[in-house]
Amino acid sequence: LTGRTGMRVSHGPGAATLREALEAAFAINPRLRGYVLDDQGHLRVNVVVFVDGRRVADRVALHDSLRPDSRVHVLQALSGG
Repeated sequence: LTGRTGMRVSHGPGAATLREALEAAFAINPRLRGYVLDDQGHLRVNVVVFVDGRRVADRVALHDSLRPDSRVHVLQALSGG
């Protein structure tokens, strides 16, 4: 998992899903959880996640499959004037 801040998390062989990879990132930086997930554990409406260049299909359970070499990008939409 990589982000704009340069954070790199190796999800290793144990992370088969996007949810597992995100949990690995949250273990390193717990404050990320509130920026990425809402109170129900779903992706926030202003967050988009790409796995290997494709937008994730499952924004609720986050069960999109990962390969050992998958790249995950989490982007937060910005708004304002």
